[in-house]
Amino acid sequence: MNHYKFSPSLMCMDLTSFREQVEFFNNYAYSYHVDIMDGHFVKNITLSPYFIEQLKKITNIPIDAHLMVENPGDFIDQVIDAGADIISLHAETINGEAFRLINDIKLKGKQFGVVLNPETSLDLIMYYIHKVDKITIMTVDPGFAGQKFIPEMREKIREIRDIKLANNYEFTITIDGSCNKKTYRVLAEAGAEEFILGSSGLFNLDKDIGKAWNKMREQFHKEVFTEKI
Repeated sequence: MNHYKFSPSLMCMDLTSFREQVEFFNNYAYSYHVDIMDGHFVKNITLSPYFIEQLKKITNIPIDAHLMVENPGDFIDQVIDAGADIISLHAETINGEAFRLINDIKLKGKQFGVVLNPETSLDLIMYYIHKVDKITIMTVDPGFAGQKFIPEMREKIREIRDIKLANNYEFTITIDGSCNKKTYRVLAEAGAEEFILGSSGLFNLDKDIGKAWNKMREQFHKEVFTEKI
């Protein structure tokens, strides 16, 4: 299990138990995934730089700010000032200014992540892939929780894994969308390294977050490490 990383998607958490759940995750999570949506790039509106600021007060776990926004340049300084450690930008939104934004993030001592929607080709990021710390593959359409896994994404994950191995890149291959017992094996076999856990993979497994986390781990181990007959 040590090879794999698990990161809760906090837009799916029970905000009435914010401190309780974060204090539990502080002992187990690889990072926190914080979705910031503007209602334009995607139709939903979720968390904010202010949420990151409050989260930072009670954790030392890395915070990944996933900017699902039309103009990410307007948000980068805000999330960095709030305490984000990884700034993940959609490739679809930074074409034409990618190098400038990446350099800005790196100069401020933060990691750069790039996110690809299901329909987006890897060709869009190839000229700066060597600068990436994390590549997140959306395996559902962006913007809403609870969607079904898009099976065509398995081949995209494999392609990224092959590029990483062939070039000795060090970026993390991250999956966002429908990470649960139905997909763990497929995703792991394709090359996934980090799993963003939302409603189906974590928060809906049990009202008690400790029990939910243990169920997630049991499901993952059963699906990934148990041979199918």
